[in-house]
Formats: sequence, structure tokens, C-alpha cells
Amino acid sequence: QVQLVESGGGLVQAGGSLRLSCAASGIIFSINAMGWYRQAPGKQRELVARIISGGSTNYADSVKGRFTISRDNAKITMYLQMNSLKPEDTGVYYCNFEQYSGMDYWGKGTLVTVSS
Repeated sequence: QVQLVESGGGLVQAGGSLRLSCAASGIIFSINAMGWYRQAPGKQRELVARIISGGSTNYADSVKGRFTISRDNAKITMYLQMNSLKPEDTGVYYCNFEQYSGMDYWGKGTLVTVSS
């Protein structure tokens, strides 16, 4: 059974940095894409950053130039380096792995709180 576990969230002041990690336990094959999503209080879950198998990335406009998504295929781990954090980046961050078959997996989330 595959489980995704996020880590690295916490409380940080505006302008600070955090690095989130998402590690997969269990065996998972044929990953098409990995992504980070977030859900702010009272809002819908939104895509933050995504990286596909070929290495291409895409980011939400609100985080471009500040966040960087990366992965370690050997460790089946994904990262999100978040710099110049803003209070509006506050939320629960979820990782997602999507297989070519269309099946996807979600972590339980890690809370990021940015104070002003």
C-alpha cells in the first residue's frame, strides 16, 4: 500500500523560507507527475507546483520566482523550496503523485503558517 508523507511545514515569518518534502512509502511505479497543492482556510484546494516525468514544471502565478519544485526519483521523494514567503501562502500543503494509469495518491498534508 502506497502512502505519501509530507514534512517540513511550520510557522515562519514573512520573508522567510521553508522546504517541504514528500516521501512515498511502498512501491509505486510509472509516476507521470508529482505535484504540490495547498488549501487556505475557507478556500478550495489549488495547485501550487507540478513536475511531470520529463522534468517540465509549472507553477501557480502567485508563487512563480519564489517556489521551486524538485524530485529525487531514486528516493521517490519530492520537494518544494519556498522562499520569500508571504502571509497569503498560509495553508495546508498536500503532495500528490499521479500514475500514467490515472490513479493518484495524496498525502495527509502539512501546515504552513506565515506570520506578518
